[in-house]
Amino acid sequence: MVDSSVGGKTAIDTPHGKNLIGAFWQPEYIFIDAAFLETLPAREFSNGMAEVVKTAAIWNEMEFSALESRAAEIFAAIQTPSVNFAGRTEATRSPAQQLLLSVIAGSIGVKAHIVTIDERETGLRNLVNFGHTIGHAIEAVLTPAMLHGECVAVGMILEAEVARQLGILSQVAVGRLTRSLKAYNLPVSLSDPRIASLPAASSLSVSKLLDIMRIDKKNSGPQKKIVILSRIGATYEPKATVVADKVIEKTLSEAVKVVPGTPSKSPIRMATPGSKSISNRALLLAALGSGTCRLKNLLHSDDTQVMMNALVELQGAKFDWEDGGETLVVSGGAGALSVPSGGKEVYLGNAGTAARFLTTVCTLVQAQGTGQRTIITGNARMKQRPIGPLVDALRANGSSIDYLESQGCLPLSIAPAGLKGAHIQLAASVSSQYVSSILLCAPYAAEPIKLELTGGQVISQPYIDMTIAMMKTFGIEVIREKDAESGKLLDVYRIPKGAYTNPAEYNIESDASSATYPLAIAAITGTTCTITNIGSASLQGDARFAKEVLEPMGCKVVQTETETTVTGPPVGQLRALGLVDMEPMTDAFLTASVLAAVATQPPLAGRAVEGGKPNATRIIGIANQRVKECNRIKAMIDELAKFGVETLELDDGLEVYGKPFSELKEGVSVHCYDDHRVAMAFSVLGSAIKDTILEEKRCVEKTWPNWWDDLENKACWLALDLIGLAVEGVELSSLHEIASASRPAEDASQSSVIIIGMRGSGKTFIGELAASALGWQFVDADAAFEEKHQTGVREFVHKSGWPAFRDAETEILQELLSQNGTGHVISLGGGIVETPSARELLKEYTKTGPVVHIVREIDEVIGYLGEETSRPAYGEPIVEVYKRRAPWFAECCSYEFVNYTGVLASSGTPAHDDSKAAPSSLSVREEVSRFFNHITGQQANLAPNLAKGKRSYFLCLTYPDITPALPHVQEMTAGVDAIEVRVDLLRSPRDFDKLGAYIPPTSYVTEQIAALRHKTRLPLIFTVRTVSQGGQFPDHAEKEAFELFLTAVRLGVEYIDVEISWTEKKIQDLVLRKGHSQIIASWHDWSGSMHWDGKPVEAKHQLAHRFSDIVKIVGKANALEDNFALHNFVLRMQAISGAKPIIALNMGVEGQMSRILNSTFSPVTHPLLPSKAAPGQLSFAQIQTALHLLGQLPAKKFYLFGTPIAHSMSPTLHNTAFEALGLPHKYELLETATVGEEIKAAITSPDFGGASVTIPFKRDIMPLLDGLSADAEVIGAVNTVVPQKREDGSVSLYGDNTDWRGITYSIQRSLPQGILTPEAALVIGAGGTSRAAIYALWKLGIQTIYLFNRTRGSAETLVAAFPNAKIQLVDELGVWPNGGPAPTVVISTVPASATSLDSSATDALYLPRTLFAANKGGVVVDMAYKPAETPLLSLAANIGTHWRTVRGVEVLLEQGYHQLHLWTGRHYPKRVVAERVFKVYSEST
Repeated sequence: MVDSSVGGKTAIDTPHGKNLIGAFWQPEYIFIDAAFLETLPAREFSNGMAEVVKTAAIWNEMEFSALESRAAEIFAAIQTPSVNFAGRTEATRSPAQQLLLSVIAGSIGVKAHIVTIDERETGLRNLVNFGHTIGHAIEAVLTPAMLHGECVAVGMILEAEVARQLGILSQVAVGRLTRSLKAYNLPVSLSDPRIASLPAASSLSVSKLLDIMRIDKKNSGPQKKIVILSRIGATYEPKATVVADKVIEKTLSEAVKVVPGTPSKSPIRMATPGSKSISNRALLLAALGSGTCRLKNLLHSDDTQVMMNALVELQGAKFDWEDGGETLVVSGGAGALSVPSGGKEVYLGNAGTAARFLTTVCTLVQAQGTGQRTIITGNARMKQRPIGPLVDALRANGSSIDYLESQGCLPLSIAPAGLKGAHIQLAASVSSQYVSSILLCAPYAAEPIKLELTGGQVISQPYIDMTIAMMKTFGIEVIREKDAESGKLLDVYRIPKGAYTNPAEYNIESDASSATYPLAIAAITGTTCTITNIGSASLQGDARFAKEVLEPMGCKVVQTETETTVTGPPVGQLRALGLVDMEPMTDAFLTASVLAAVATQPPLAGRAVEGGKPNATRIIGIANQRVKECNRIKAMIDELAKFGVETLELDDGLEVYGKPFSELKEGVSVHCYDDHRVAMAFSVLGSAIKDTILEEKRCVEKTWPNWWDDLENKACWLALDLIGLAVEGVELSSLHEIASASRPAEDASQSSVIIIGMRGSGKTFIGELAASALGWQFVDADAAFEEKHQTGVREFVHKSGWPAFRDAETEILQELLSQNGTGHVISLGGGIVETPSARELLKEYTKTGPVVHIVREIDEVIGYLGEETSRPAYGEPIVEVYKRRAPWFAECCSYEFVNYTGVLASSGTPAHDDSKAAPSSLSVREEVSRFFNHITGQQANLAPNLAKGKRSYFLCLTYPDITPALPHVQEMTAGVDAIEVRVDLLRSPRDFDKLGAYIPPTSYVTEQIAALRHKTRLPLIFTVRTVSQGGQFPDHAEKEAFELFLTAVRLGVEYIDVEISWTEKKIQDLVLRKGHSQIIASWHDWSGSMHWDGKPVEAKHQLAHRFSDIVKIVGKANALEDNFALHNFVLRMQAISGAKPIIALNMGVEGQMSRILNSTFSPVTHPLLPSKAAPGQLSFAQIQTALHLLGQLPAKKFYLFGTPIAHSMSPTLHNTAFEALGLPHKYELLETATVGEEIKAAITSPDFGGASVTIPFKRDIMPLLDGLSADAEVIGAVNTVVPQKREDGSVSLYGDNTDWRGITYSIQRSLPQGILTPEAALVIGAGGTSRAAIYALWKLGIQTIYLFNRTRGSAETLVAAFPNAKIQLVDELGVWPNGGPAPTVVISTVPASATSLDSSATDALYLPRTLFAANKGGVVVDMAYKPAETPLLSLAANIGTHWRTVRGVEVLLEQGYHQLHLWTGRHYPKRVVAERVFKVYSEST
């Protein structure tokens, strides 16, 4: 109000509007009572401080410096209430109050001076509008949720960035302004959580903000006026400056586009920002040291700011600025550190270096009271990045560190005075930052430290060397031990006790990783660039990039001790690197990768990848890059693929195959994963490839905030720091208006799942199953309500009434969304949709996370509610409540999960129970797991055989009602990868007699999909084919068709077939809303006049390609030659850069060859179907037979290795499966005494298809294999050998173990519904099979695993083999250690003959009834094959109906199905196989 009054506005605001009461006139006097500030909430005080910071920024650098460095003191003035009017007189005024008053007086004095000179705002008075041009536009959208000062704070930073973009303001000034505003708890970007979480934030588009600015009184119509800072304390002009829209657009846009061309300023001479690595180390060293140190060329970035803020919060140092912010003056604290006051957490964002360094720093904090601990935390990505090895080493040394959320990641709770010293062992194979963290803090340990690095090759040794060199500069010398005999350096370091002594001045090298980007631009554009302050004498490993990467690629490199100059070869002449080990410069691999993408010339002699392509660059030594800001190796592979660049992922790197510029796809939108290195690396490629869009442009603020400006700086007087490439802003919202499914499905979302639905619909049960499947936490809103209000829902409603309960329930919803926004499944009360504000919260949440409506038949709901007593009665018929809420549930949800089976029961004939080994129905937990993993993207249920080089198929269901066919679905879908539901052919039973085009009711379609989901986990294809496209859906019922498509999205259907004849806008809208579903864009030509070599079909392909994940084009063959034309068309389309999978078919008998040769989702029929979906369709088995005859499917031999194996069921199992699917393969026994030459000859034969391995060869086979699955490695046994074809055509042998999968599936299938995750399990025996059993139980998440074995030593060996499993040895069966819970899963791995139900038996293990004491029952698995009913299974069967039994032969079948899938990628007809196996089994027993 004081600020407004000085401006002549002596009016006050009312709820009806601003300045409605009072006058507009210049005041004579203004009286300020600062004591009033003590009455304000802290947020309101910060709000006012935005104007104070603004005034100092435009007018007085000294005032700004005081504000910048003394925020804590200024806050203290209002946070400590004055007593007896202390502060009203000078004598009673505290230093903090004196400082606050001087700040206020200074700010008001500046504004009064300006207003007096320019009362009518003709020029000078514009200056007080710094931050307001953009800030007012933001405020117009966000008011009243965000305050004026908060919006202006963001506006100041954005307008400062405009000045920086124009080349007028330095990044140092932007950094200082950012730090100062943050110090007063003000937001500085639109991504601030306080803004981003607001529903209105979605409206902050660039175009909308510009429109608002256009009508703001501070602007002149279309001319936008912005106050441009030239430095802190001064403006570029004594008035606001007219700024072009495109400049503002570039600053406001989320994304940018680098315009390809030759850098106009070549030869370029520039310095990069200070090294992030050195900056962070220098900050920490100077803070821990004694004395004052002036840091020059410090990196002004998010990371260094995080480090500075953390050190201030730990009270470890004092920071001041000199030389206009170019020099940071650090007053070291000599190692004195304190726990942050008020229990404040130290927030580190995504700053990995700071997180790792500060973990050890926090152990140095001095204890100031009992129970105090320091908590360090970060953003969502930081909470995924590993820190376990460092914490393990510190814990082993005596430090007390607790994980507060996920094991091995932040947040951490760290006790003070915890670094004991002496001998520390540290695994350094993941990150060198762990090593540097301990090294930097070691001098302050209680004892001198001997640091021994373990775990194999140390990652990024140059960074460790950098740390040691810098420690020496600050007075501590680290000794690295050598081997006495060889003189070889050991990974052992000795650090003495001591304290750092700060040098008077420390000059920070420019960042060598950042230098790679301008040097790479020179390389790719054939120009010259010189980087100063980086040369051969650099401490940084990335300084080697020019000589070791660019020079071998054909660049001319000149490097002195302090400078590096690179001149690129002619455009398009870069050489592939061949083999390059980038372990010393891992961060630079991204830059090398984008250059390798366009490097087409062969590598220099001696560098070629052995057996590789001439355009191959193989980068190794970079495994640690998987745990940086993102998985950078995967990020490069995925993003390069968008350009059409082929890559190959390696264990410790990747291969990139170069392509000419002309073959790379243009117009690619690169997702940057919020990773600065990804963004800057792809900006290099963008300098050469047209219309490349870099999303998340602000992620570069981590290390080079002004990177985009430096690419195109306009000011001639800053010519040292510009490259001369045009950069344009891109608004992502407008980019995405033209929907394109070519973008891969979004990364797996961690956004919590919200569950809604009627009481009694099964929300809690489904929610708990979903949380278990996702590995997330389950939260029941009712339980949260009762915990908060300390009363039950029924009691609350009885006492306070329904309206009060609804208000309290909505408040709980808000709290749950804010506190549990990620990694939770939250079940809400059925009536949450009764409250409008709650509905708005849910609808808003659907923009960021899934809201799932649990649907159940109302009769079942009524039946449940008739028995339920914990909730209050509705007071009206349940049916009426359901009718009222149903539209609200539909309005608020983004997905529906159908939790009823009535449609199954109504199908007339009950589903035939194929056998226990081939159940006809899936368990509810399987469907819940599929659905929730798919909609969240944790494990999208897509067909893996769509991958290049594989064949995939789908079965076309042509039933008007699917339910009568449900018993046969498993048999019909054998071999296929998906099931197509022809929705246009569905007919509600009441409409069976209607002829012609038909629109099936949405409710009926939902029932049909739900029924099918109870029978199969295969992906579904949702197809609505119109009459003109060969179906029965009306051609012009577009609205109804898209309602059905959106139903498919809500139901979590995996693929949606959409005809491209529909309106483009409708298709675009569907693509934007498809979630993790994929679009098949299809076109059918029934006329027979479409020619595969004509332009019209190419145009259809191009249109389908725009919208789809998969393209489908179907024509009609008139002659055999039409199939050859189709084949050539497919080859042409697949050669296009960025080609998508294509289904291309010819209908009719003449077109059957196209169905055989098509490799992507070939539609197939089955003899049990009533009709074929299209003329000429073949069955899966028919196509396999034809492929074999055409030489496209060679016969393979499969074996069983072991002894004795004469009576094995495996040949029956596998040969039955091969026969049923029409596969030409043969499974045979190969019994030998040892793993000798016969087995070696079999597995190296060209016709080897795979092998099963049984005792005694499960370990002996392992030396013959090229690799093992992670499961087989842990279990220590292989039962499956799989030949895998490499890129170069050679074959590698891969070992896996499916025993545990057979056990796991048998348990999951048989568990009673009341048991979500078994609390305890028992394994009897300690042989080889026991290893697989324990591993299966551990993977199921069972907390307690009991192990019984007669020989205790064998059991102890098994316990040692699984250190992560909680195994307890049992001395007597039926007696559980420490009174633990009785097991609900029992697995016996001993022969049946070794067990007995007779307590007097002396030669067998007695099985007491107390084995099955668990009240809820459970599952018992006996791995013995014979007899059919073992003593253990007999005992379980006699206990009661709660225990379900699984025979050994059933586990054999399950693990066999998994083997078959590993070998062929196919699902087998379980019923057919099981019947044959049980027949043979019965005859043998």
